Amino acid sequence: MDATDAGYEIDVRCILYPNKALNCCQTIHDMNIHKYFTLTIILFILTLSSFAQQVKEPKDISPQWSQTYKPFKIVGNLYYVGTYDLSCYLITTPEGNILINTGLAASASTMQDAIEALGFKLADTKILLTTQAHYDHTGALAEIKQQTGAKMLANAADVAALEDGGTSDYELGKYGVTFKPVKVDRQLHDGDTISLGGMNLIMFHHPGHTKGSCSYLFDVQDGNKTYRVAIVNLPSIITDRKFTDIPAYPAIAKDYAYTFESLKKLEFDLWLSSHASQFNLGSPQSLPPRGLCRKHQQG
Repeated sequence: MDATDAGYEIDVRCILYPNKALNCCQTIHDMNIHKYFTLTIILFILTLSSFAQQVKEPKDISPQWSQTYKPFKIVGNLYYVGTYDLSCYLITTPEGNILINTGLAASASTMQDAIEALGFKLADTKILLTTQAHYDHTGALAEIKQQTGAKMLANAADVAALEDGGTSDYELGKYGVTFKPVKVDRQLHDGDTISLGGMNLIMFHHPGHTKGSCSYLFDVQDGNKTYRVAIVNLPSIITDRKFTDIPAYPAIAKDYAYTFESLKKLEFDLWLSSHASQFNLGSPQSLPPRGLCRKHQQG
């Protein structure tokens, strides 16, 4: 039995130096085993990572979250492009568009259809925003970001959840990765302004529902009128636990109190929210789109 029969590899050094052939071949054999072992470990780690990143949206959800809804102009350059209950908003400008929220993961194509039905292109999206880092509002952010090259801007307090697919959320994190992680390009803080093509949106930090839930306040021109628009994330409570029993969010009670006080101070002409059902869109009792307008009185 020679070295080849034993499973060793022979290279030119083994032929040139036959007296050292066995040691030479043994060394090469050991090196190959090491490379094979290293490659196996790398593949194993990548496999585990793949399993860890597998997106699993909760199944027990409202059918209205994926039910299509005819897109429409709200006022000026502001449009509704969401589903029956998951609100998504398109703000168009001469320099590209701003998209706020995306709904579930499967909503990417639905949203593209809605945007195109209004005469615009998804590819013109330049900025992505969200009102909260939950899968029902962020499901298609990563896909649309990849398709369009848009920049993802988000409240700093929600960046961790956005980038880990929701696993760090104090309540929904128990479900694991519920949406595809999305890389945040710019972190926002309370009072920061997002500007594009003459539009200036002010972000308000409204924590509680998530650590970085937020609202946006901006002016929209419609003909000779200007409307102050607020897209609000209402501070609904999603946990059954007492606030004192949530170690992952010790400031939750304080944050909710802060948000309620902040919302009372907002002044606007028209308000919208993260869920269409919150302003009765689609309800038989709901008013026409312009009926969403109302003057908010401070206090």
